[in-house]
Amino acid sequence: MKIATTTLDEPKKTCATCQACCCRLEVMLITDTGVPERYIDIDAWGGEVMARLDDGWCAALDRETLLCTIYENRPLICREFEAGEYECLSERKKYLNK
Repeated sequence: MKIATTTLDEPKKTCATCQACCCRLEVMLITDTGVPERYIDIDAWGGEVMARLDDGWCAALDRETLLCTIYENRPLICREFEAGEYECLSERKKYLNK
């Protein structure tokens, strides 16, 4: 006797349902989207990047909700980083499997 089984897909990842793994990446500011100055840092090569706190996470990330506090003014790189796509899932796997 065979029992039919169904493989359920993992729920789709969205910015509101993830653990903000992408907020640990270095984010270069290559266009002006209105990021407030207090969140901008200068890297070793003189380029503007999103500031990170001592824990390594983006300074604009709300640590309680894991949501971006400057979402409407987030950098272009953050806008193009799509939740649930290959790069997102790759970063999730890297950080959540530690």
